Amino acid sequence: MEDRSDLLLEGVVGSVAYGLDTPHSDVDYLGVYVEPTRSFLGLNPPTRDRGTRHGRGAADATYHEVGKAMGLILACNPTVTEILWLDEYTVATDFGRELVGLRSSFLSAQRVRHAYFGYAMAQFRRMLTRRETQGLQDRRLAKHARHLRRLLWQGHQLYTTGTLPVRLPDPEPYFEFGRQMTTEAGEAAAKALIAEYEQKFDTARTALPQRADEAPLEDFIQRLRRAHLDDRPA
Repeated sequence: MEDRSDLLLEGVVGSVAYGLDTPHSDVDYLGVYVEPTRSFLGLNPPTRDRGTRHGRGAADATYHEVGKAMGLILACNPTVTEILWLDEYTVATDFGRELVGLRSSFLSAQRVRHAYFGYAMAQFRRMLTRRETQGLQDRRLAKHARHLRRLLWQGHQLYTTGTLPVRLPDPEPYFEFGRQMTTEAGEAAAKALIAEYEQKFDTARTALPQRADEAPLEDFIQRLRRAHLDDRPA
């Protein structure tokens, strides 16, 4: 993504942000940008399935158009939601900071549980498939395991406290779990972790509302679109 003038937010995410980076880890960026409003009025508007860009020089980077980003965050998508909970940003405009200030309005109990636990289950299934097809020495097994445990912990924290901690307070248990996944006992340990967190979610008292508070989000996107009505596409 060469033109960065339309960015609202950008920050470092992934393993570096979580404290789970290794010497092999890349630095990953995530961002939110805004399309000129008049571009939605033509014959070929930037539909949401096309509202994602990639690239930041040699770095891994993903940027979502704000309409698409807000839809994904309303669904509590873990890989996009975290953009609003970073400790610091490489880019943050006034509208970007306002979006961060609205982060709690996106949250709802059922969607958080479904998104985080569901995404962790998808990681779990991929991890078991990788064990079967690539063998226990596959280096990505440990990474899958670390992020499986992270997703479960972050999702439960968000569900029970209303706050998403991006950086893990102690990464060592996650690295240990990753090492365990490369042993014969790894599958049983992963299944036990899934069962543990399923029970935790079932018995937890959530701090989240049953529905997201969409009114301030609608007000935000309307004002943002009006502010960019006369912007000209590059």
